[in-house]
Amino acid sequence: MHIVRIGGGATELQSADEIGAKAANLARMAALGLPVPPAFVLPVKLCADIISGHAHAEHRLRDGLKDGIAFLEDATGKRFGDRRQPLLVSVRSGAARSMPGMLDTVLNVGCTPDAVHGLIRATGRPRLAWDCRRRFLESFGETVLGLDADAFAGRIAELVAAEGADSDRELDSEALEQLAADEQMLVGDRADEWLDDAVAQLEAAAQAVYRSWMSERAQTYRKLQQLEDLQGTAVTVQAMVFGNGGLASGAGVAFSRDPSTGAPRPMIDLVLDAQGEDVVSGRRAPDSADAIARALPRAEAELGDVLKRLERASTDVQDVEFTVEDGKLWILQTRAAKRTPRAAVRIAIDLVHEGLITEDEALTRLADIDLAALTTTRLVSPGKPAAVGVGASGGIGTGRAAFDSESAKRLSAAGEPVILLRPDTSTADVAGFALAAGIVTAVGARTSHAALVARQMGKPCVVGCRELKIDPVARRAQLAGAALCEDEWVTIDGDTGELYLGRCETSQTRPEAELAEIAAWRSRSGPRKRRPHAASGSVSPR
Repeated sequence: MHIVRIGGGATELQSADEIGAKAANLARMAALGLPVPPAFVLPVKLCADIISGHAHAEHRLRDGLKDGIAFLEDATGKRFGDRRQPLLVSVRSGAARSMPGMLDTVLNVGCTPDAVHGLIRATGRPRLAWDCRRRFLESFGETVLGLDADAFAGRIAELVAAEGADSDRELDSEALEQLAADEQMLVGDRADEWLDDAVAQLEAAAQAVYRSWMSERAQTYRKLQQLEDLQGTAVTVQAMVFGNGGLASGAGVAFSRDPSTGAPRPMIDLVLDAQGEDVVSGRRAPDSADAIARALPRAEAELGDVLKRLERASTDVQDVEFTVEDGKLWILQTRAAKRTPRAAVRIAIDLVHEGLITEDEALTRLADIDLAALTTTRLVSPGKPAAVGVGASGGIGTGRAAFDSESAKRLSAAGEPVILLRPDTSTADVAGFALAAGIVTAVGARTSHAALVARQMGKPCVVGCRELKIDPVARRAQLAGAALCEDEWVTIDGDTGELYLGRCETSQTRPEAELAEIAAWRSRSGPRKRRPHAASGSVSPR
């Protein structure tokens, strides 16, 4: 089976329909000379056969993985599962259109016991090696074996408490080695030979990523976003770079412009000493801008330049996933940023003014937005908020409190608007997102997958509301000093991150100047057709 190679001096450009938008954009970034870890791609067309369990498809998968790993070993000078210079890989999904957080990813594949010792030899960092091992066990256990994430989270919490640490970032190598041993016990007999066999890990991870195409959340998302014509996902296998190697490393997500308001300034969330899933899952709060500037000044400046280059190459606002390894910046993904309708209007106008797109192209990008209904809603003298988080998607939402998707469905079916309040930002709640008038989470970041989905749906969203404590059994929540029961009214401000008990008075304004400019474009243009589906965030290597 033909695999597509990216980086390592062997980049091949293919369409998003063949290898998914994520891999197509990765290849284009490599062609632009951006720092992209080498990768190879198994095609979209293999997805349906793997899901159907065809024997010939499994042989093709196995052959493609073998050829691809040989390419990565040549490109990196490392060997998969080796005791001296081990190669670890990520196994990622990627459909022809972006589906943020709906499909699966497995990180640190190939981190066998032999590879742990090899990482210690190669890097002199036992903490990094054992952190990769325990992260692999968590990722593989949840994604491939279907184990409950709470079991892993509970063991981490127990060990953090026993060590007197504030978080797992403070655990030393001995504690992480113990954590890996405990988590291996959690995986137990379910893992068979995979724990010690890098090739078996890789094959199982690739099959799991393909099969995630049929997960409930992925099917729900495709239905909501009218993407049911998509043919499946590709699988991208990429050499790991390590953001979890200390405070000179980290993982993050950056937008070239604010996707909530459209303001022409980057929005960057980065977690030091972390891997990408820490950020996009919303499980960890990002570090402050000051901490990032102190720890990684060169990487911060380089990232700003990369964002500008990608925006010029793609002629659109970009959503970029990146890792910093010992001060070196690596770009793992770029795509067109999901944005609120308000941001879409401002961004389209600004891109026309900057000469990046024509008026006709701007009108095409705005074709699906109901401009007649476009308003900005503000609160009128709301008083003191009950709690404050981080505004992730602008707008005002008022509704009855629901603490899970099932409650959101029940209240919505009764004709009531709903505010969905959750402990964390899980894309498994996509059905509840679609029904809600607004979304609030206790943890998470502006760049988490759930915040992206909220913006795409045009829903107000507040994340990182640390004062929110939800008791799912009692079906009530605590907001600082105030109690909120399910079914009670709550109002949220997705711009300021503020939460208020009850229903608040609002006022609305229309962006008259922007709408007048768009009307002028239309007067100079002919009748418009609805924009066809295209590759998400295509980056041209010009």
